[in-house]
Amino acid sequence: MDFSVLKGLDFHDVNLHFHGLCLEAGKKDEAEGVQQISTVHAAALGHRSASVALSSTSVWRDRAGSWGWMLSAFILVNVLILGCALVSGSVFNGVQVSNTHLQVFLIIIIIPTTVWMLFYKAYTCREEEAVLYKDVHAGPVWLRGGLVLFGVCSLIMDVFKIAYYVGYTHCDSPVKIIFPVVQAVFILVQTYFLWLHAKDCVQVQRNITRCGLMLTLATNLMLWMTAVTEESLHQTVYPDSNANYTSRTLLLRAAAADGDSSCQCSHTSCSIFEHAYYYLYPFNIEYSLFASAMTYVMWKNVGRLVDDHPAHEHRFHLRDVLLGPAGGLVVLVAGIATFVVYEVDVLAEEPEKRDTALTMYYVTNTVTIILMTIFTLAGCVIFRLERREHASGKNPTRSLDMGLLVGSSMGQFTVSYFTIVAVLGMGVDGHVNALNLAWSILTVVELCLQNIFIIEGIRREPHHDVRRASIFSNLLALHAQEERRPSHIPMSPRSSIAIPVHKPLPWKRKLLKEISAFLLLSNIILWIMPAFGARPQFDNPIGTNFYEFHMWVAVVNIGLPFGIFYRMHSVASLFEVYLTS
Repeated sequence: MDFSVLKGLDFHDVNLHFHGLCLEAGKKDEAEGVQQISTVHAAALGHRSASVALSSTSVWRDRAGSWGWMLSAFILVNVLILGCALVSGSVFNGVQVSNTHLQVFLIIIIIPTTVWMLFYKAYTCREEEAVLYKDVHAGPVWLRGGLVLFGVCSLIMDVFKIAYYVGYTHCDSPVKIIFPVVQAVFILVQTYFLWLHAKDCVQVQRNITRCGLMLTLATNLMLWMTAVTEESLHQTVYPDSNANYTSRTLLLRAAAADGDSSCQCSHTSCSIFEHAYYYLYPFNIEYSLFASAMTYVMWKNVGRLVDDHPAHEHRFHLRDVLLGPAGGLVVLVAGIATFVVYEVDVLAEEPEKRDTALTMYYVTNTVTIILMTIFTLAGCVIFRLERREHASGKNPTRSLDMGLLVGSSMGQFTVSYFTIVAVLGMGVDGHVNALNLAWSILTVVELCLQNIFIIEGIRREPHHDVRRASIFSNLLALHAQEERRPSHIPMSPRSSIAIPVHKPLPWKRKLLKEISAFLLLSNIILWIMPAFGARPQFDNPIGTNFYEFHMWVAVVNIGLPFGIFYRMHSVASLFEVYLTS
């Protein structure tokens, strides 16, 4: 250090000089809400000019960042609104705006999205200092594993679609074959992209990256909206002129049926492929939602500087946990058996079998909901007794999880409350309507308690196993044993060796894991039944009779997809609660 510089400076300037030499701090950027970590070295005479330059650069970056946020948000809003208009037009006016026009629009947005992901992989992430930090909470391995699983099922669905529409090439638009091909390529590229880069906090090309991620999010939401619409139309029961309702085998309107009715398939396997790809729609729907959530977190992490502290790894194991998984498996098997019998009896088109199927369905779901309510209430009480602190700091993944959990539950709330009003308005006559009313009321209670339990679970700091082993090696005995050994046998190092001994979990942690495991498996069966075609809302005519058909079908087809997503999202969140408990 050159002390001659200090001559002629007053005490205040000297203080600034030493402060500038030693300053290393993490400053929080209020404009972007991220943690800034910077090191400033300034000489005494140039301290003020360096500060001015630093503040000017910060202001410029704030303005550029705001411009990027706004532009990417405009891309999302415009694509979604235009897409909603096209989806609505293809449903309510299949002549001027057909399903083919919607698929052309989807191809137009899928292609640039795929190109951008390839550009990011080939160029953006390879720049110097492009990804200085990674968000350890974003894209956990189980979430990426679910993305891969649903992606594989979506690829199989696209293959079945291609095989189905090949039979109509002589009389239908070739777009219906091009679209599943383009979607399959998009799924492959996006799955690879998110598996590698879901944790990235990009520091270069921020505006381009933000716009690309918003375009990717909009594309996934449009694919989700299209799949949900097609699945809802396929499962909707349309009334005829002679009755208030009709069975599912009559008057079903699939979204693919907007072409010429005289167009016949050229091979005999069309019906098989059609039924096969409709059964794979739930996996495609969940894939789009998983990808949307991971893309949104990446968008929030653009330009974010986070602490470089490693995350605590939580391994999945069922040690000391038995009753919860066993009870959940019983509920899962019973639910699958009920669902199979329900589907067979409802399709039989016999009123007696239909009533029996509805009774069995309501009883199974009511018992499941009662057990889930009891377990969830017990979990909430345990959380009140625990002394674990709530997690501090900003976490986009946790905020998104809580928002999606509460938001998607509104769909199930809507269907349940509309059902309650319809049953009470028409009168509770018969055991079928009484069970329907009980199931709807209990579902409302269970949703409230489960939301509280999951939110409390993901907001708590995870448990860390810091307990020391209870058995250690006896150094004196080991030393005596080594002296008695023959000379040709190598001696072990003379150090204290801790022998790992498993200690049972504390009762609070054990109960939380039991409860989480049971709720996880119960939510799986509550996802399977509606996702794969169980529609008691249409098989029971009380909703159609009370609200009229068009009102009731709008309530069910809007609320139920969100309820289905709520159950799958609860499965993912409960798995996280299980790991951190």
